[in-house]
Amino acid sequence: MPGLNRFLFTTRPSVSVVIPVYRSATTIPELLARLCSTLATITDRYEIVLVNDGSPDGSWNVIAALLPQYPAVVAVDLLRNYGQHNALLCGIRAATMDVIVTMDDDLQHPPEEIPKLVAGLSEEADVVYGIYEEARFAAHRRWTSTLSKHLMAWLAGGNVDSKGGSFRAFPTRLREAFDNYYSTFVAIDVLLHWSTTRFGWVSVRHDPRKAGESNYTLFKLWNHFINNITAFSTRPLRVISFVGIGFTLFGFFILAYVVINYFINHGSVPGFAFLASLIALFSGAQMFAFGVFGEYLARMHTRLMDRPPYSIHKIVRGGSPS
Repeated sequence: MPGLNRFLFTTRPSVSVVIPVYRSATTIPELLARLCSTLATITDRYEIVLVNDGSPDGSWNVIAALLPQYPAVVAVDLLRNYGQHNALLCGIRAATMDVIVTMDDDLQHPPEEIPKLVAGLSEEADVVYGIYEEARFAAHRRWTSTLSKHLMAWLAGGNVDSKGGSFRAFPTRLREAFDNYYSTFVAIDVLLHWSTTRFGWVSVRHDPRKAGESNYTLFKLWNHFINNITAFSTRPLRVISFVGIGFTLFGFFILAYVVINYFINHGSVPGFAFLASLIALFSGAQMFAFGVFGEYLARMHTRLMDRPPYSIHKIVRGGSPS
């Protein structure tokens, strides 16, 4: 196989495909069939790790019914819904093969593109992302996702890549860097940046969604963005420090302006509207700072409670009773 990665020791590395499952009862049968057909062409050993993230649509029943047909499937059932990244972390830790491929469960990530990701692993690329030739997201999802990735890359100070996505391949050994990470706030791209700085990209298809709709609303995207920047970066604190310095300097200029006007106009100073606008500006800056401090305190509070990122109900392997 071309582009063999420095972490791998065989010419045909074994592959674990990790998929978080949520509201995918209608897509799982086709997904498994296409995955097995594709993986058999690139490796002699593979497994498909399906992590049921508290899906309410009967996805687990569909998986359980398909297990006898697919011995390569490892089905993990979580106790409740923990979120896509938490479910991915669970699946990554359950994987046993040389290479891990992560993908979505809605068939927008074509299984037939997996060989490109695995072949892209090389001395120069420990993690390979699939970059969409033509993104099939809704307009609001596309724009908010692009904006949040660039902001996250900047705020994290280089600890995450703006080109990252959920369709990726990397050697399983990279997870050693976050073996002891057990916070409830999970961002797989950030955790991978703890492991390596060698990233690559290949062009892949992004198919139209075959069923249902995206579970990422604008609120969820915003919440995920805020969680990530405050859980993995201190740059927001530096930003508000600069904001505070800026408003302090602005205050001195205003004070000088008021004093100068007082002497020029013989005791007359600007009116109430001017004063009220200044109070609003400074109050707004203070509330912004308090909000950022509050987010960090909330993260500390949550971590002190020692809540797990996920809890497993059961693990069933293909060919076993569910």
